[in-house]
Amino acid sequence: MIIDTHTHLFTKAFDEDREQVVRRALDEGVERFLLPNIDDESIPRLKRTVDAYPELMFPMMGLHPTSVKEDYEWQLQVIEKELGRGKYYGIGEIGMDLYWDKTYVKEQEKVFRKQLNWAKETGLPVSVHIRDAFDLTLKIIREEQDGRLKGVLHCFTGTYEQALEAMDLGMWLGIGGVVTFKNGKIDRFLERIPVENIVVETDAPWLTPAPFRGKRNEPAYLKYIVEKLAEIYHTTPDEIACLTTHNAMDVFGEL
Repeated sequence: MIIDTHTHLFTKAFDEDREQVVRRALDEGVERFLLPNIDDESIPRLKRTVDAYPELMFPMMGLHPTSVKEDYEWQLQVIEKELGRGKYYGIGEIGMDLYWDKTYVKEQEKVFRKQLNWAKETGLPVSVHIRDAFDLTLKIIREEQDGRLKGVLHCFTGTYEQALEAMDLGMWLGIGGVVTFKNGKIDRFLERIPVENIVVETDAPWLTPAPFRGKRNEPAYLKYIVEKLAEIYHTTPDEIACLTTHNAMDVFGEL
């Protein structure tokens, strides 16, 4: 079994063929899907998708950093209310994103810290989004870490030194399609990272791995990420699948 620890199968990108996408994933051994929320508008779609596949889909609840705008306080209220009344397996997708817009950087940090505290209060792991903000994000996690935080740095694209710091902070590295890119860079040092500290993900429909770059991503393509990791760690895809599934269970519990 392989676990896709981060996929957005509830988005409109899959409305025309979601059933076929799920079937292709199952055919490739991907049998569990962790779904991180985005904002208040995505909650109904997320819940409908989980209801359609209750034995396969495992939702997380959080406010994505790019959705942090002037209404962030209201958004947090909606997210927190939903978190309290539903069955969720993580706080996510949360974090810091300074790539698209720096207008709300202070609000992003406030929202990120708030959700990290939800994770500590609930005992749930976090799924952390980072873009153009690695040092700041790691600083915030370090300041908030009191022994209760654990989770995944989703789509890890940092340096070797940042990977070591993340692991020191109780985080696993989410490895996705970037590891197959010629300019992805993380393949240059990943062999030096213990395989016990990584999980695999697609971030579908985004970050499609080679050889399908430029097309819609889907969980079935996790096989190409697993194959690349097997090459990096000088082992077999089956071994990578087994190890990363065990790691995912360590983070998110039995799925």
